[in-house]
Order: sequence, then structure tokens, then C-alpha cells
Amino acid sequence: MLLREGLVGVLERFGHTVVASVGDPDSLLAAVHADELDIVLTDVRMPPTFTDEGMRAALALRRTWPGLPVLVLSQYVEQSSAADLLDTGGGVGIGYLLKDRVGDVAQFVDAVVRVADGGTAIDPEVVRTLVSQTNQPIHRLTGREREVLALMAEGRSNAAIGTTLVVTDAAVAKHIASILTKLDLPPATEGHRRVLAVLAYLRDSEPA
Repeated sequence: MLLREGLVGVLERFGHTVVASVGDPDSLLAAVHADELDIVLTDVRMPPTFTDEGMRAALALRRTWPGLPVLVLSQYVEQSSAADLLDTGGGVGIGYLLKDRVGDVAQFVDAVVRVADGGTAIDPEVVRTLVSQTNQPIHRLTGREREVLALMAEGRSNAAIGTTLVVTDAAVAKHIASILTKLDLPPATEGHRRVLAVLAYLRDSEPA
């Protein structure tokens, strides 16, 4: 309840309207049915067992409304659920952030807006977890390319990646082209779809 009320306060302070604040999956589904929303923000853990009810509700919402932006907060990375979420709705408007890493309020609100606008906000730890569970040619990437991949997964633009890593836009574009080539992905893939393509590739390449 404290986390939920805190998030409501943060979003309202930045000028956003919270139309519903609920504490269980059934209430969440009912709220979405009742209102036309720009985004749903949910915790993975909800009553009654506080395991994955929130994630299951998020997946159900995405199946019913494929274009509904959903941002999930989690205490940990649950690999299969993260991959399932990324696969929904054509990959439009998806976020998966770890609560312990949401320390900058402005960046968090930026992530909410980005997802609501149809972009992505994927925690770098989610990328690292998916990468660590695969046996495909991720080892081809250099250290800098892995840094770029993590920032891509956060939904950052080329300019934002360049600012973070203190490199030029041209250097960022070169790194991205190299990443997509090394992972055997189409270089023409653009925007958040390029991130989802990489994540899907990592998930689909897991050992049986």
C-alpha cells in the first residue's frame, strides 16, 4: 500500500492523472474495463499469494488489449514472465523495471511516459539475465556493445545513449549496427522494435 500510494503521489506531482489505485488483480482488471487508460502500472506481486498475480494480470490485459501500455515493477527478474510480457501486443508499450533500481524519480516518470507513448523501458538487469541464460553468440559483443545493448533495452534514443556513454551519435549508430549484425538480426530494424527483436532472439535461443 505504501509503494502504491507513493507512486500515485509521484505521478500526480509530475502532472499525471491517476484514475484508479487498486491492490489486487481482480480490481486491476475491473479498473481497466471501466476506464480508457494511457498506461497500466503494476507490481508483479499482488494478493492473495504475493507471487506473480500482478504479472499474470498484466499478461491477461495485454492479450485482451494488445496495444495497452503496461509497465511492470518487480523485486527480481523472472525470466520466463519477462519474456512472455515482451512478446505481447507486438512489443508496443512495454516496461519491466526492478523496484530496487528505481531511485531517480524523474527518470522513472520518464520511463512511464515513454511506455505510455508506445516505447520500451526494460531494466538492464533483465537484459543481463536473459543474456546469461543463453548459449548463442552474445559472446561476439564487445564490452561497449553490451553497454549499448543495455541502454537500447531501456528505450534510449541514439542521442541519449551517446550522452550517457560520452560518444558521438555516429559511434552509437555504428555500435548498434554491429550488435544487430553479430546477433544475426536485420540492421534495418528500428526504434523499440530493434530492442524487442534482440530480446526475443535471446529468449528464443535458450537451450532446451
